[in-house]
Amino acid sequence: MEIQFAVKPSWLGWVLVAATSQGICAIKIGDTAEELTTELQQQFPKASFLEKDRLFEHTIEQVMALIATPQSGINIPLDIQGTAFQRQVWQALQDIPPGNTTSYKAIAQQIGNPQAVRAVASACAANQLAVAIPCHRVVGSDGALRGYRWGSDRKRALLEREQGIGNRGLS
Repeated sequence: MEIQFAVKPSWLGWVLVAATSQGICAIKIGDTAEELTTELQQQFPKASFLEKDRLFEHTIEQVMALIATPQSGINIPLDIQGTAFQRQVWQALQDIPPGNTTSYKAIAQQIGNPQAVRAVASACAANQLAVAIPCHRVVGSDGALRGYRWGSDRKRALLEREQGIGNRGLS
């Protein structure tokens, strides 16, 4: 497998965008470019990593625009890699409009598996496509923020930005 990737700074921290010939396979958020690059290499240990080309630069710009203004949406092919159940959960997450949240329980009910609340949470934790598959929009049934793969502060900041509360970066 051949993968192009780039790491750029954003208001959320460092953002890694990676793509195969099928589409974006990873959007990761972290504190350093090095940690994100290492995580990508561990995720795809047999991949060949290529220099980015002009088309991929446009993809990176679109992802960065999505992070800056989530209401803009994303119209880029995604190379979503997961189990059938995970893909079902992730599809349901993509239907949540920016500025809105739902619960893990509601997602489980929506996909026709109301007992699978913990499995929905696990699918959210396994998501490799931050913001494009908006697992940050899923909260506890009581409205409280629960875990987020890229940190609770980032989850809060993303939700606040989407709800128009603030456009500042992380403190």
